[in-house]
Amino acid sequence: MKIRSIRTQSFKAPLKTPFVTALRRVDALEDLIVIIECDDGSIGYGEGAPTPQITGETMGSIAAAVAFITPHLIGREIDDFDTLLHLVHHTIVKNTTAKSALEIALYDLKAQAQQLPLYRMLGGEKRHFKTDITISMGDTDKMIEDSLKAVSLGSDTLKIKIGENPKKDAERIKAIVQAVPISVALRLDANQGWSAQESVILLQTLEKEGILAEFIEQPVPADDTEGLRYIKERVMTPVLADESVFSPKDAKTILEMEAVDYINIKLAKTGGISRALALADLCAQYNVQCMLGCMLEGPVSVAAGVHVASARPETITMLDLDAVSLLASHPLKSDILFHESEIVLSDTPGIGVSF
Repeated sequence: MKIRSIRTQSFKAPLKTPFVTALRRVDALEDLIVIIECDDGSIGYGEGAPTPQITGETMGSIAAAVAFITPHLIGREIDDFDTLLHLVHHTIVKNTTAKSALEIALYDLKAQAQQLPLYRMLGGEKRHFKTDITISMGDTDKMIEDSLKAVSLGSDTLKIKIGENPKKDAERIKAIVQAVPISVALRLDANQGWSAQESVILLQTLEKEGILAEFIEQPVPADDTEGLRYIKERVMTPVLADESVFSPKDAKTILEMEAVDYINIKLAKTGGISRALALADLCAQYNVQCMLGCMLEGPVSVAAGVHVASARPETITMLDLDAVSLLASHPLKSDILFHESEIVLSDTPGIGVSF
């Protein structure tokens, strides 16, 4: 299987409701599909979502980075896989979303060549997963309404987007806790919206009232690793790093500091599947569990994340892969079941999603 062509195509899909965090508001999904075709007719699909507030990438920059890397991959054999991955990562620096999209397509082709679903090629066995469901930041009444709807559709774990104002955020959290069944777990995501001191005051206040979330995700700016440690040392609520960790190198720094309890792995941050697996393996050495998360992405990228989670089930114990369930509709063909908070991988060779 020799790579014959690489092209990109925009992918647009409406959202059921606007996606709102402390960093951004998105009213409709728009990202980029990478399509790699081989001389035997095999096609691999990758996907990357522009998140300039986090990775610094836009639709234009992702497409440009893919185009820049493409000449280095054309004509090469899929069997020369390590070389392909090396070229993806060393032809250009940064541009992790573009690299992830290319990697996903390459892994799709490699698994197809082996006639295996990707999760089995990676050594995984688990096929059935549950993800949390994101509750966008907004008026408290609307957040309660969205929370109750998610629970009615079978979700038992909600990820509450906050980070606007600590006092207002506390009121939102208390109101949601009072509204949903006691069996529903809450995860809090401030998206870098607070200071370390504000985080401690808010979390200690909640804890005194008996509210203990599964974790608080990235409460402080990405470069404030000391702030993460400051919070961890003063609250009972576990601390999860997201934007602070792109690479295994980032993770090693934070893990050596003992600054967090958990780490959020995202393909778009690491640069793809190979480095996501490496990051999970590093966390395993420190006995730190991970969440496999996503940007606001479509089925190709989300599916790739689930395959990775299946490959490292002892380390990746939490999923935040609800992006597909947030879409009102999409044109992609999928052999994978995406049903609200439930995801079931198929045994179709490759990733199991096509354009």
